[in-house]
Amino acid sequence: MPSVKYQRGEMVMGRWPGSSLYYEVKVLRYDASSQLYTVIYKDGTELELKEQDIKNAAGFQTRSRSRSRSRSPGRRRSRSRSPARTTRRSSSRTAAAVATAAITESAPTSRRDAKLKDTPEVRLSPLVSATAAFTVSSESKVEAESEKNQGRYNLRRRKDDGDAKALEIKPEKLEEKDAKLAAASAASLSSPLDFGGKMDFFFLLQCKQGQCWLADVSLFNLEDPSLANFPPLLPPFEAFWDAQALGFVILWVLFQVLLYILPVGKLSEGMPLRSGERLKYRTNGFFAIAVSAVAVVAAVHQGVDLTYIHSHFLQLATASLLISVLLSIYLYVRSRYAAPEQLALGGNSGNVVYDFFKGHELNPRIKDFDLKFFCEMRPGLIGWCLINFAMALAEMKEQSLNAPSYSMILVNLFQLLYVLDGLWNEEAILTTMDLMHDGFGFMLAFGDLVWVPFTYTLQAYYLVSHPNLLSLPALAAIVTLKLVGFYIFRKSNSEKNAFRRNPSDPKLSHLKTIPTATGKSLLVSGWWGVVRHPNYLGDLMMALAWSLPCGFSHLLPWHYMIYFIILLVHRDSRDMSECRRKYGSAWDEYCRTVRYRIIPRVY
Repeated sequence: MPSVKYQRGEMVMGRWPGSSLYYEVKVLRYDASSQLYTVIYKDGTELELKEQDIKNAAGFQTRSRSRSRSRSPGRRRSRSRSPARTTRRSSSRTAAAVATAAITESAPTSRRDAKLKDTPEVRLSPLVSATAAFTVSSESKVEAESEKNQGRYNLRRRKDDGDAKALEIKPEKLEEKDAKLAAASAASLSSPLDFGGKMDFFFLLQCKQGQCWLADVSLFNLEDPSLANFPPLLPPFEAFWDAQALGFVILWVLFQVLLYILPVGKLSEGMPLRSGERLKYRTNGFFAIAVSAVAVVAAVHQGVDLTYIHSHFLQLATASLLISVLLSIYLYVRSRYAAPEQLALGGNSGNVVYDFFKGHELNPRIKDFDLKFFCEMRPGLIGWCLINFAMALAEMKEQSLNAPSYSMILVNLFQLLYVLDGLWNEEAILTTMDLMHDGFGFMLAFGDLVWVPFTYTLQAYYLVSHPNLLSLPALAAIVTLKLVGFYIFRKSNSEKNAFRRNPSDPKLSHLKTIPTATGKSLLVSGWWGVVRHPNYLGDLMMALAWSLPCGFSHLLPWHYMIYFIILLVHRDSRDMSECRRKYGSAWDEYCRTVRYRIIPRVY
């Protein structure tokens, strides 16, 4: 058996398909059966090359210079877009124009048609958004594939067969108008369906969560909250509906709308959309919670009884559910009239139920008022803190205490810190999956307006009627767990946000990355080099710290912890399959580099 001439990891010079130009590449592997070397260029493009298309780097530069002297200036020009001639691509529109110009430049003349007839056909395909939380850079790529000559060159595909509708650009010069049409055509595509497709796993999970939520609230009203003492299937109708509760919820939402539209705070730019546009957002969430706190304290001072929130908890939750349903209907109806480039790839399946649930329009706005961003960060998140504070007052009233218990104080402070951190770093949410890729539909509306304020407060609700005494050692251990989890959560999210916004920032030059064929890079430094999804690890530790003050007498205060673990298992499985499909061998290298996982392998 002949020996392998070039070894894995060796830096050599590889010929770019369709040209006589060589560029520095890294050998990834050698396939003995096909006798092809898999190499990676500096821009992350992977190719399979024959041995005769690879040369040793030593002495290559001298030979190249001597050969180039005999060429005329007109013949030095590349006839194929090379990986070394990359440009900064901030949008799909500019990427389409650059790539099309490259294709035009590489069109063979009539004298060379015979010589270049086997050159791989070049197609421009829109890049479907990634699910990996730590990937950045361009939103489009050039894919080359050849069916006639696969044994010679093979640019590995990063899309599955479901992307066969990818836009093909003919080798003609595009005007700016043509680039916009290309972006609109790309917007009509949809990404692979999440959560198992149209028979939506997540939809069923949310339904189950709704049942658990109703059972939780009715069970808390029992004197004996044991698992053996089940509540009735449904409370009476009066326990669900109260017109006054609906009025209070509407007033709270309108109050948060007023604080959002005030010309206070920073105008932040979002990430580039497929059209290249960057939306602006008013990031004044910390101002909003500060004013809300002052208003609540003033209301209590004037004699307003906030324990109404505890006694009408289910009615308030039902009112919020009604508002989220009406909002979701409005969002779907308006999305039917939205331009194609304004639709979300993930919620553009053509199935009404799935798109209603997942969200059809990416960034629904009423003038400059962004509905998704507002609901993500304001009424539900700040309302979470308001409900917790009301539960502390209710505990003092019901247990005849002069001050809340240590357990109630810990739950309030821990969750208040979480919300304050989110609002202080509000700009970071603009690089999250919710804002960048997910449409705004029932999933997010229900989660923002109902799930967050009325399930994340279950620990505080439980402690009102079931106080739990904590010893000083237990108190210290829980506080330590919370602080460590918060540090990991904040540090990892800050690294991810900074890297996504500007990977070429000199402050991030020390970070290690793995290039991919999509033009994006995988971050393997800092906390992202220690464990996969370190932000989830910090979140999990904090969720544990929220639940421990309630003790182990009942399962219900651990509701969020259980839900979070189930969600982690699902997300980890989905992210692994999606990233392996998209990044190929680069993802395998990432998995070899970052071996530790938050949860064990379940697939």
